[in-house]
Parts: sequence; structure tokens; C-alpha cells
Amino acid sequence: MRIGFTTEADVELLDWAKQNRFGSIEWLRFDQSFAAPGQERWREDSERFGAEAQRREVRISAIGAYYRNPLDPAQLESARTVLYRAIDVAALLDIKTVASFPGAVIQTTIHSRGGNPVYEPLENFLPQIVAFWEPIAHYAADHGVRLAFEHCPQGPFHLPVMHYNIFGQPAMWERFFNATQCANIGLEWDPAHLLCQFIDPVDNLRKFGAKVFHVHAKDAFLHRELLATYGLCHPGVAEHRLPGFGQANWSEIIHELIRAGYDSDLNIESYHDPVFKDHPADAKAPLAGKKLEREGWRRAQQHLQQYLPTPS
Repeated sequence: MRIGFTTEADVELLDWAKQNRFGSIEWLRFDQSFAAPGQERWREDSERFGAEAQRREVRISAIGAYYRNPLDPAQLESARTVLYRAIDVAALLDIKTVASFPGAVIQTTIHSRGGNPVYEPLENFLPQIVAFWEPIAHYAADHGVRLAFEHCPQGPFHLPVMHYNIFGQPAMWERFFNATQCANIGLEWDPAHLLCQFIDPVDNLRKFGAKVFHVHAKDAFLHRELLATYGLCHPGVAEHRLPGFGQANWSEIIHELIRAGYDSDLNIESYHDPVFKDHPADAKAPLAGKKLEREGWRRAQQHLQQYLPTPS
């Protein structure tokens, strides 16, 4: 298990990772990269980037292929094309995992009381979501690749409210896994999203640890005074942070990942911490102009490293 961070396919950041003893990355924004559909030299450029990572002994532990709603009719065909291409690149570079949002079918109905539109429950469309993903999963299995669904709710207040990701609630993970025979579909797991729903990440791992294929190392802080005053749906009650600056119990999380046989890395999810980030010059003092993002990655790395066995 190595510690890394999420990034685009950027050689400069590979250099920085090597210099700062990070052992892995997750390749994000794949659908906007040199390997995306429509790029003529996708194979050659992918092999070049893979070789650059290997030369620096930085492992590409996952490809983040598509973090929108692939079940949206306007996106469905382009999403499918991106996912198949990501699987091809993963197989080419011996990357185990392609990650995505599973998405959701969004339909509204008119509520009888008041005549207002409301979401139909996402679980009503579970068969359509399984039908979209199973052929992709079979293709991935044929290429030695597995699929990992991130469970970011994509709703206001970090909650599964008016969202477009059926995996925003753990109950839906269970229903999806029960509805498919594809063993190569699992989770891109992130404890921050659980904390923001008042779910214990460690208990969650004890139930779903065997399905965790990739980890976004991200933390969260719950402001109990704001919660007590304004309730859950209030700005600032739940705040995403870098590992070590929130309330996740990383020693127990890593313990449970190892116990479950987790075979990938901890990639720090970048650009979410409200303090340890690069602040524009016109931001409010005293943070105006400060460049803290990469320093935050280093601090998170130090925090996580103390709980890991010898790096492999």
C-alpha cells in the first residue's frame, strides 16, 4: 500500500511525487486527456506517460474515467465510449482499476400535495443502471480490469439530496451488488463522504471492505455547534479536509483495509481542503495569495505514513 495523490496525467507532478517520496497517483480527468476518445495517438501517448511514471517508480493505481452522470441520456453514449477507452488504457499499462460514478436515472413526478416536481427514488431505476454497467464490466473483466464506483453524493451539503449518483447511500451499494453477478465491480471508497452523512467509516469497512478496490484518502470535519444550531442542511456543518485535519480514525481505517485484503493505494484527493489549498491573491486575509495545496499533501502523507506497514 503506497501513499499518493489524485492528479491529471502531468509529468511535472510525477517529478514532484518522486522528489517528495509519494509512491502512486490516480490519473484523473481521463476524458479530457491525451488518451480520450478522438485522440489519434492515444496508445503511444499513454505508453509514454506510463513509462514516465515507471521511470520515477510512481505507480498509477487507478484511472478516474468519468465523474459525471453516465446514465443521463445526453451523456450516455459519450460516457460509454470514454469508459471502454479507459479500460483499454488500463489494460495497456497494467493498471488494475478504472473508477467512475455509476450515475443515476433522473426522473421527476408531480407530488399530489402542492403540485410540485419531486425526484422519483433512484432505486426505482436499479435495473437500468445494472443493464448499462454489466456489459462494460464484462469487457473490463476480459481485459483484467475492475471497475470502482465512487460514492460521492454530489448533492448539496455533501448529502444525497437531489443528487445524481445512486451510490451516494451505502444501502444502494448493497442493492447493486446483490443485483449483479459481476465480481469485478466494487468501490472507490472515501471516508469523507461517509462522515458527512454521520456514518462511521470503520464500521462501513467491516461490512464492505472486501469490495473496496481503490481509496480516495480524504477527511472531513463536522461542526457540532453549527449542527446543533442550524441542523444538517446548513453550509459549513460538514467540511472536507485533507487526512489528519479531520475526524477520521486513520489508524483504524488502515487496519481494516489491511484486514480486508486491500491491494491498492491511498491516493490523497486533492483540492478540497478549505485551508490547505492555493488561495487567490484577492482572497480574504490572512490566506490571500498563500500556496498551501502541495504542503497539505505532504502533511497528509506524514499523517498516513505512520499507520502503514513497510511500503511495497
